[in-house]
Amino acid sequence: MKILFFVSSMHAGGAERVAATLASAWAKRGDTVTLAPTYTGKGDCFYPLDPAVRLEWLADRMSAAGRKAWPPLSKLHAMRKLVRETQPDVIVSFLTNVNVMVLLATRGMGVPVVVCERTNPAFSSSAGKLLQFLRRKTYPWAAKVLMQSQDGVQALRRMVPNVDRLDVIPNPLPPGIDELTVGAPSGLIAAESVVDVEPVRRNDRKQLMAMGRLVPFKRFDALIQAFGALAADYPEWDLTIWGEGPLRSELEQQVHGTGLTARILLPGRTSQPWHELAKADIFALTSRVEGFPNVLLEAMALGCACVTVDCPSGPREMSQNGKDAILVPLEDHDALVSGLAQLMDDGALRSTLGRHAAVSVRERYGLRQILAQWDTLFASIVVPAKQDGQI
Repeated sequence: MKILFFVSSMHAGGAERVAATLASAWAKRGDTVTLAPTYTGKGDCFYPLDPAVRLEWLADRMSAAGRKAWPPLSKLHAMRKLVRETQPDVIVSFLTNVNVMVLLATRGMGVPVVVCERTNPAFSSSAGKLLQFLRRKTYPWAAKVLMQSQDGVQALRRMVPNVDRLDVIPNPLPPGIDELTVGAPSGLIAAESVVDVEPVRRNDRKQLMAMGRLVPFKRFDALIQAFGALAADYPEWDLTIWGEGPLRSELEQQVHGTGLTARILLPGRTSQPWHELAKADIFALTSRVEGFPNVLLEAMALGCACVTVDCPSGPREMSQNGKDAILVPLEDHDALVSGLAQLMDDGALRSTLGRHAAVSVRERYGLRQILAQWDTLFASIVVPAKQDGQI
């Protein structure tokens, strides 16, 4: 199969990581894959790609005059020309602005287009009024509109009521993570099973961990407040929040105010997130909203016992309604404190919950399983052979 894949950029980011994962997996198994970042500023490819993936920067196909004078028109022309050149069986597109451009560019070309929203549209501020209008007009042209969660489906139905071909395919686990688990001094080892795995200790301290950009919607202030309420009763526990962002100074001031500067750590970004997650005894997600919380999925896959708020979108589905993680109501301080205390109190519960979570998410979100869902989708929309071989 020939797949043309449009994505905004290949900078570091969740959508870019998933695009690299899918494109590489398709190419590795023998599909012809062209990955086309549409950002006119170009940039670099942050994530590794299988050598068989053809990387085509749309910016290289746009004239300098076109990029400056009429960038949208130049981009549409470049997209349409790339479609004619590659003769794809199917086009996949990520992110609302790219989706709209791709649907406009390919109108009437006879190639099925799958557009993928990467956030919950009910809470995203990235789509202004014009883009929302264009989304309502163009999304009905798509062969399929994909969301990452059922929460997202309901939100999009309200915002784009005339879309009928709507479905859910979640993000896959990153390649390699389903072959790794905690259990070695380095934090990770290859393993055939996660059934008998126990967490690794860096020292005699126990670790509550969170990870993400230091921005308001992540609500790390709520996590610091909850840990502060528990710290005196659990002196062997520390809180580590990995990430960087504009709220660093405010969070540092909050930590200073708790008097727990030796036990609440804000070490910044990490280049080895899996290794750090593997050192956690408990992982906490406190976000007000998520498109699809990859870090929660990865923590669960690594066998970490998790406490997550029931925010839109993803935690309820990932945890199977609280079966595979402690699920607490959003904005409920007491419930968050109680959920954390439940796991901090009980090492056996942490071990059991972590093992069950790892088995569950690897079965449901493993790359092989997600690729099978894409294959079913492609089979339902791709014409077996073009009548004249031309677009």
